[in-house]
Amino acid sequence: MEILPIVSALRRNKGGALLIAAQIALTVAIVSNSLSVIRQQLAQMERPSGLDEDNTFTMTNYWVGRPTDVVARTRADLAVLRALPGVVDAVAVNSFPLRGYGLAWNVMLKPDQRGPSARNVAVYMIDAHGERALGARLIAGRWFAPDDVHAKSLGPNVIVTQALARAVFGRERALGRTVYLDPLPRDPMTIVGVVQQAQTPWAANNIRGFGSDESIFLPFLWASASVAYLVRAEPGHLDAVLRAAQRALFALDPGRIVDEVHTFAETRAELYRADRGLALTLGGLSVLLMGVTGCGIVSLASNWVVRRRWQIGIRRALGARRPDILRYFHVENLLIAGAGAALGVALAVGLNLWVSAHLQVGRMGFGYVCAGALVVVLVSQLAVLWPALRAASVPPAVAARTT
Repeated sequence: MEILPIVSALRRNKGGALLIAAQIALTVAIVSNSLSVIRQQLAQMERPSGLDEDNTFTMTNYWVGRPTDVVARTRADLAVLRALPGVVDAVAVNSFPLRGYGLAWNVMLKPDQRGPSARNVAVYMIDAHGERALGARLIAGRWFAPDDVHAKSLGPNVIVTQALARAVFGRERALGRTVYLDPLPRDPMTIVGVVQQAQTPWAANNIRGFGSDESIFLPFLWASASVAYLVRAEPGHLDAVLRAAQRALFALDPGRIVDEVHTFAETRAELYRADRGLALTLGGLSVLLMGVTGCGIVSLASNWVVRRRWQIGIRRALGARRPDILRYFHVENLLIAGAGAALGVALAVGLNLWVSAHLQVGRMGFGYVCAGALVVVLVSQLAVLWPALRAASVPPAVAARTT
């Protein structure tokens, strides 16, 4: 089939063709960026926290009044929790991965260093039971020994995540190195262990300047008027342990409020609710746009079929077969969709540059642009199929008598 006759016909009907091409370009730009954002959101939601998520739950304990023996009470609570059937271990912490809030300190290599080597590092106060309770995976060194942990002061040893070690030391060995923490710039601390991963409390918030895996553990028994207990259960015992833990704490001391009792799966789902909603919204918008574009193509092609009945009849009378008529409309649509998709690719790149510069969205890979353009072109080809079948099904004699 000749392309020039199709181009010539489009020139005589350029208004509708330009409108559909512009609609396709806009659809390609929005769909491509939506696919990129959706994939980024899904990738962020799928990142592991570093905990044994399937068997972990957390709860926050608030003491009624102003007790002066919170350290003894916290130790007693932990002893009760650890003694429950089905419990692997339990710890008291100031915060935990994906909690949403926590301490953020800076890490330095020298006490008088002007700029920190790592900013806004998540600080976890934890005791010697932390490795078992978290399900953390040590890749170098050791965990804290009981002698390292105190209730009134910080010990000289720390444990860092692999991401923090790389941020501060690059490819150099972190184990045994000395670091300084702001706001404790005069206290040298030695790295005694490196864990593979432990996400920060704000890892889901995607805040500029705050990393998602740069965390540090300090040997300290966190005991205060408000303390979070993190409990790891044996596989298959999570629900039973969660209920038993609350009963045991109230039986030990009813002068408390236990709140924010969540399995880690619930914590993750709650924290990523907005991201999941955004992904669904963008997905729905993309489907709606492609539907509107498809309807526009169907409408335009149907109008052209009506207006070209006489030409179609002449071609059929001269020996054109149904596949020839189908091919004509598909090629015509492909030219319009191809031009719109090419414009849409440029528009998609420009839109992504603007969005990434003004919003907390990563750059879009070229593969998403190609995928978006391909999807829209395929939708346009499917949309023109029904009008093309109508045109190909008109008998030549009937079409030839139509003026």
